[in-house]
Amino acid sequence: MNVVRRSATALAVTAVIGAASAPAAHAASPSPSLPSGLYGTSDPTYDGVWRQSLALLAQDTVGVKPALKATDWLARQQCDDGGFAAFRAEPGKDCDAKTMVDTNSTAAAVQALAALGDHDAATGKAVDWLKSVQNEDGGWGYTPGGPSDANSTAVVVGALAAAGERPDAVVKDGKSPYDALLKLAIPCDAKDGGAFAYQPGKKGELAANADATAAAVLGSLGQGLAAAAGKKAEPECADAGTPEQAAANGAAHLAKTLAKDGHLTSALAGAEDQPDYGNTADAVVALAAQGGAEQAKKPLTWLEQNATAWAEQSGPAAYAQLILAAHAAGADPREFGGTDLVSRLNATGPAPQALPKDRAETQNEAKDEAKDEGTAFGVWWYVGVFLVVGIGIGFLLSGRNKRQQP
Repeated sequence: MNVVRRSATALAVTAVIGAASAPAAHAASPSPSLPSGLYGTSDPTYDGVWRQSLALLAQDTVGVKPALKATDWLARQQCDDGGFAAFRAEPGKDCDAKTMVDTNSTAAAVQALAALGDHDAATGKAVDWLKSVQNEDGGWGYTPGGPSDANSTAVVVGALAAAGERPDAVVKDGKSPYDALLKLAIPCDAKDGGAFAYQPGKKGELAANADATAAAVLGSLGQGLAAAAGKKAEPECADAGTPEQAAANGAAHLAKTLAKDGHLTSALAGAEDQPDYGNTADAVVALAAQGGAEQAKKPLTWLEQNATAWAEQSGPAAYAQLILAAHAAGADPREFGGTDLVSRLNATGPAPQALPKDRAETQNEAKDEAKDEGTAFGVWWYVGVFLVVGIGIGFLLSGRNKRQQP
């Protein structure tokens, strides 16, 4: 799929509120009014904060220090109440009732700003806003008051954890976000057992959704978008009495789904089946976080061989997703199927403040430091020897003088 994934909810809301005027999600329509601090050149109306947050998160995982104006642009998108909209063209104006703040944009921004540091006030206000719109089942919908879904609940869990909160302690009517996710977990003995549903159907039925499953695995683990590899574990489906087991069940379902081709397939109604690059990248992060890098090896290899052209077409969020997948699975995003994803991402926005030193430079500096330390040690060794010798001679002369005294 050539659409950069946000979440199923975001796409659904976009379809409803902008069906008549919204451009296709994959269209790259440059705008002369795009802010200089924003990553990407496509219309940011529905994904500005999301793609900026992913870009900054991805840069942080590889040691890139983003440009100040890129970070400032994201911080200035926040409304006074703490929430973030998908994009505000005039951040200098106060938000009002028409400003469509949402949980996904807010949670992604929290994760990015928390990773970069020095934004405690902003992340604190955002977390307070997220808590204020928590649903009675413990979860979150895309918009305040909307029914809870796996994707939104999971990304908020990641934001809570990034801000230093305990997600299990954030409750509404005695329900935590983990309770909401467990309600969306499909039992092992049912069709597609182990997977997560996006939302319950009209009759309460649960239908497997790969996108929701990847997100819910991370959420159930209390992890965010920039998750690292967990301990090696073989995922097996069992009664999901705990969030950790639900995550293992979801990983087992993803591993089974990916076993044949190494990638997930798009499930858009009316579209031909084709590889879903974004969701496959998300699945890599989920698999690695739940059961270690080895568990994500096959889909990661497939991405390395096939996904760079998709990222080039799709823009910064796609590059960021691949970098986050490489980060989680222990791969080098600068040598991702022969492509330097980090340089490609950096080129979509303002030049970073600082870049990490390459390996050769770091190794040479380490050698020079070791050489300097060795030289210094040698000098001080000789100084020590001469001191000892000098002290010895002093004692000898002193003793000799004493013996020569009448």
